[in-house]
Amino acid sequence: MLISNARPWGGAPSDILIEGAKITSIAAHDPQRIPEPTDVDGRGRILIPSFSDVHVHLDSTRIGLPFREHTGRPGVWGMMSNDRENWRDAEIPLPERVAGTLERMIARGTTRVRSFAQVDVDSKLEKYEAVVAAKEKFSNEAEVQIIIFPQAGILREPCTEKYLEDALKAGADAMGGIDPCALDRDPVRHLDTVFGLAEKYQVDIDVHLHEPGALAVFSTELIAERTRALGMQGRVNLSHAYELGGVSEATSRRLIETFAELDISLTSVAPSTSSHLPLVDLVAAGVRFGLGEDGQRDYWSPYGNCDLLERTWQLAFVNGFRKDELIEHALAVATMGGASIMDREVPRLASVADRPGLAAGDRAELVLVDGETISSTVMDRGTDRTVIHDGRVVADGLKVLSVETAY
Repeated sequence: MLISNARPWGGAPSDILIEGAKITSIAAHDPQRIPEPTDVDGRGRILIPSFSDVHVHLDSTRIGLPFREHTGRPGVWGMMSNDRENWRDAEIPLPERVAGTLERMIARGTTRVRSFAQVDVDSKLEKYEAVVAAKEKFSNEAEVQIIIFPQAGILREPCTEKYLEDALKAGADAMGGIDPCALDRDPVRHLDTVFGLAEKYQVDIDVHLHEPGALAVFSTELIAERTRALGMQGRVNLSHAYELGGVSEATSRRLIETFAELDISLTSVAPSTSSHLPLVDLVAAGVRFGLGEDGQRDYWSPYGNCDLLERTWQLAFVNGFRKDELIEHALAVATMGGASIMDREVPRLASVADRPGLAAGDRAELVLVDGETISSTVMDRGTDRTVIHDGRVVADGLKVLSVETAY
């Protein structure tokens, strides 16, 4: 397949040859070339790597359903309890909601997904199995990794650990954790369970960290200690962690150095806070950093619309990025930054000027999108998109091509 007249990362018009699932060459656009039936007409659109949503909760979605009054209560436990009280009573069954949400994400350019699936004494493996079903349904259109997630903690309710292990036996890709101090109030036992199960089943770890300031730093240090002691460098991610930059400059520097040394990655949903670690400093130190949408218009929040380009705008906005280079960097985070977390063989972003993913030899995970420049694409978030996964066109005009509508 040849993509003709496209502008990689907003550069000069080019013709991009794809063989199998790889880009094999990029050359200056030849306007005299006679098109082949398999060609894709770029029409001068910008070509970027496809989006990598590395923090999404597909299992809690209400995308495609009517808006409802937000009934969540403050705090993680209050919000989780509200979800428990309502998720079974939605207008359509959970598997259809999950599949429909994943379909919309693919249609908008996300072909790499890291989704949490809540496992606890309430849902048992029901939510996990719904995400597995969606992953299988769209296996030809996207790569999906599933993290089992103890949203209600591990220690607060008997039998939680059993259900977590059942999901790992069933093939989950990663083990989740959450607020070791604030929720379970026993960080040693919580993290012993998280790391113990991850080591037993040889999976990665992803810990939600909503804890404030010094408490978040304490939990992070415990996580780093276990990462080093168990030789799990490159297999641990911290989600949110939006208070780690609010203690002191010296603490921030120390944490960034630790993350770089142990290859502990970070994922963000671009919250409106000034206490997060500086994105530019993280990348300069060599820390992997990815972006996600979190919930999708669910029982936790009315926000989220399956479009990671929208969340890229938000990442640039909350970081105060105005220079073109930094806005482009936000897009690099949303694409190849997340890809480097899902596959540690993918190089981490080398600097804020790094624009990887579109060279000969790279995997053909691509999106054509309208825009004058990368910055204008992020600002305008146009809908003229063509999505390519593993060298195949899987979506065009915000519609997935190879399957019927999921719901």
